[in-house]
Amino acid sequence: MTRFRPCIDLHAGQVKQIVGGTLDSASEALQTNHVSQLPAEHFAQLYRDNGLEGAHVIMLGGGNDEAARRALQAWPGRLQVGGGIRDTNAKEWIEAGAEKVIITSYLFPDGHFSQERLDAVLAALDGDKDKLVIDLSCRRQGDKWFVAMNKWQTLTDMEINQGKSGISCC
Repeated sequence: MTRFRPCIDLHAGQVKQIVGGTLDSASEALQTNHVSQLPAEHFAQLYRDNGLEGAHVIMLGGGNDEAARRALQAWPGRLQVGGGIRDTNAKEWIEAGAEKVIITSYLFPDGHFSQERLDAVLAALDGDKDKLVIDLSCRRQGDKWFVAMNKWQTLTDMEINQGKSGISCC
């Protein structure tokens, strides 16, 4: 079954649909499909009014905290939030109204998975695994797929592949 998962991507405080892989520190490399003139909370209200569950707010770089907080306030406890989440701020985002926090890059210092960092995030969430989403977005390298981090710019050493019993890695 296909399920629509609405998303609010924030870049520099604006809702933008960014072409994957073009978001890096060089602003001239950024490619967008759409830049909305409407604020993040408009989309959160739209998702709320239409019962679109599983929506997430992704902060792509700095300058997005306030827009993300306004979206969370528009539909408290029903939106997931990601982008810059770590052990030191995970609980803060839950307290700000996020249903769950989404994390990727923080778990891969120097491109290697860190169980210690995962444990620290879970401890910050008082051990509540239901409040955490681990995003394993991938990019292709040759004929293999690897977890990508840092706005899809950096490949980790974690390969995702189909093993006999489903997904396996490393």
